[in-house]
Amino acid sequence: MDSKKYDVITLGRSSIDLYSQNIGSPFNEIKGFDAFVGGSPLNIAVACSRLGLQSSLLTAVGNDKVGEFIINFLNSEKVNTECIPIKNGARSSAVVLGIEPPDKFPLVFYRDNAADSQLDIDDVLAANISDYRVLLINGTAMNVEPSRSATFFATEIAEKNDVDIVLDLDFRADQWHDYRAFGITMRAILPKVKIAIGTEEEILAATLSEASQVVIKHQQISAPEITGDIEKSIAWLLSSGIETLLVKRGGDGVSIYTKDGSRQDVPGFPVEVVNVLGAGDAFAGGFIYGLLKGWDLYKSCRMGNASGAQVVTKKGCANFMPTIEESLKFIEDKGGF
Repeated sequence: MDSKKYDVITLGRSSIDLYSQNIGSPFNEIKGFDAFVGGSPLNIAVACSRLGLQSSLLTAVGNDKVGEFIINFLNSEKVNTECIPIKNGARSSAVVLGIEPPDKFPLVFYRDNAADSQLDIDDVLAANISDYRVLLINGTAMNVEPSRSATFFATEIAEKNDVDIVLDLDFRADQWHDYRAFGITMRAILPKVKIAIGTEEEILAATLSEASQVVIKHQQISAPEITGDIEKSIAWLLSSGIETLLVKRGGDGVSIYTKDGSRQDVPGFPVEVVNVLGAGDAFAGGFIYGLLKGWDLYKSCRMGNASGAQVVTKKGCANFMPTIEESLKFIEDKGGF
């Protein structure tokens, strides 16, 4: 892998994120918004770049001012934007978000005719994925065509060219026509994946089927409550052929599950939470940094936990990803790895 030209390319959604300026206010009483950028793959690309990795984002934007806003931010963050096509007739995505600590962060997606969902096989070919050490793919990018086929095709190229594939499950219920379709799609792509990352809810969703013991307790489309036997769901995903499953547990850190059946818990860093949105993406960036530096899984996850802990004290996602200097100092101040 040392012969690769670049470090990491992330594939999937990108957006302008409008964050409430009124922290703690109910969504209906928000008076103003701050304009940031977001989308899980975009956040992860920025997180990697701030840590010093050579990162690229494979997404698409519309021929509009929001697209210009997104590209301008990425360029300022030294994320390679050369493989981001402009999709005429489609719109760059937007998300509107409230901040009601400690545990309410309502958000609304505007993704009808989303440009990043128009990412296609030709766009993947133009991105030269074989030049990278890691390809990060994203669950939401597989909710519709042509971005679904583009993602599967990207993994084929990565497999053939010794590029490690990391999957961020990223379950967004209101982006799927049927919750079960998410699980079917994730289970189809997992055999190509080396490392999968997700919360317990996302892992349960990835095993949701007519035959599973996982159930949805209520049907609020944006945030269904999914319950089930998490250990059985973890075992099911590990049986797909992945080497490692990282289960994000918020303030409790991360659990590393490997295909040999072992589990290792990696503690988090206690901080006062302002906004949990983007914490998982920060984790992925920190983890990938450790992975590419040759660190073991435990140390890489601690780096990821440190990134996530710093971001939850801020009011946005990509705009607040820590630098390598900030993360190493944060870890040292908290007692080290």
